[in-house]
Amino acid sequence: MWQLDSSTLITVLTIIVATGGMVLGAIVPAIMEGIAVKKALEGITRQPDAANDLRTTLLISMALLESTAIYVLLVILILIFANPLLDRFF
Repeated sequence: MWQLDSSTLITVLTIIVATGGMVLGAIVPAIMEGIAVKKALEGITRQPDAANDLRTTLLISMALLESTAIYVLLVILILIFANPLLDRFF
């Protein structure tokens, strides 16, 4: 791998880093969404009267958490398909 020319090496390293970033960018929001749902369900079981408010808050927070994963995907796709490092250094 170290005998590759520099542009190929940067492309390979970018793909490896993008893969790791996508794994973390998918796992972390998924864990946080699970925690949010768990807490919302605990709140609904404790106070069923507040279920509508908790559901609304949960849906808004789930949308914000999912948008974080979408932003990570966007950055990773830019790094893979429109790699700005190649234009900057070569």
